Amino acid sequence: MLQEFGYSQYESQVYETLLAGTEPMDATSIVSHSQVPKAKVYEVLNRMIDKGLIMNTVSEKKKLYHAIPLESVIKKLTYEFEQNVEELKKKKIERSFSDDRVWSLKAHSTIFAQTEEMIHHAKTTIFMSSWSENLIPYLPLLEEKEASGIEVEILSIGAIETSLKHVHILVPIDEHDRLEKSHLIVIDEEDAVFAGIENDQWKAIKTMSQPFVKFFTDFFYHDVALARITERFHDQLVDDEVTKKLLTRLRY
Repeated sequence: MLQEFGYSQYESQVYETLLAGTEPMDATSIVSHSQVPKAKVYEVLNRMIDKGLIMNTVSEKKKLYHAIPLESVIKKLTYEFEQNVEELKKKKIERSFSDDRVWSLKAHSTIFAQTEEMIHHAKTTIFMSSWSENLIPYLPLLEEKEASGIEVEILSIGAIETSLKHVHILVPIDEHDRLEKSHLIVIDEEDAVFAGIENDQWKAIKTMSQPFVKFFTDFFYHDVALARITERFHDQLVDDEVTKKLLTRLRY
């Protein structure tokens, strides 16, 4: 029960045992019902007292233990979580070195939370390319950053509605058989994340290495150029089978 919140397996077992009991229990009874080793039980009980999960008393020369009600523990955990979040928000860690490594990221939620954080910290430019459903949640923040004077340019795979000044739209056609979902953001031309889907799972790389960042910036404008060409000369391109086949095999 409590392991999900950073407590040990023994702590969780002892708490569940005490919570399930109708009366306070001594150490011997706790060992019997919780499967926590006798050699460890007092150490575990003392830690739990210090953490405010259980109460103790002495009755007839016997030390007894009782669980704090679950509702109170939930409030305690919620309060501690909120306090930790507030402390985390206050921390400011200044970058003191140039990180030219390439980092791997996994999980959709992690990748897109990282994207939001990067947008928040942008100082000069934001270049972003993604599918419309992944771009839409960021539009209010991107519009806010543009209003503050930051250059924002985006390429959306699929139609979107926004007040942003520099928006390029690629509306896929049926023949785009190699068009795969991807996500690219370059901040201040010094920090980039590129993500794609592999085996139905989002995976990404994040880097500040300048050769990679320059490559991804060029990659962004490569896709912008292709989107604009496809939009402007759509009829001529799709009427020419050779050109059409070539364009629809490109990975935007």
